[in-house]
Amino acid sequence: MWHFIIKIAVTSVIIVAISEIAKRSSIWAAALAAVPLTSLLAFVWLYAETGDTERVAALSQSIFWLVIPSLPMFLLLPLLLRSGNNFWVSLAGSCSVTALAYAVMVWSLGKAGIHL
Repeated sequence: MWHFIIKIAVTSVIIVAISEIAKRSSIWAAALAAVPLTSLLAFVWLYAETGDTERVAALSQSIFWLVIPSLPMFLLLPLLLRSGNNFWVSLAGSCSVTALAYAVMVWSLGKAGIHL
């Protein structure tokens, strides 16, 4: 149980820290957010709980393939916001495009014989 609570606490602190840093400096917050902290934490927690390096390797490879379709969000969201669109509409639109890109990527990988 304590392991679970520690996982939640560490993960929450990192997310809150990024949000607070962003209020002062978008570049430092972006640098911290761009580091794959979520992935690193997932690798550590998965290995600590299972000791299974193959699971960690599979997770890492799956993350690699799914980073690619997530990139359009970081281009589309600022474009929509700077075009005067409402924040929530812009966020929903960029998330929708990203979800579609994920679906296309997973389908394409399946056709190529790569299964996540």
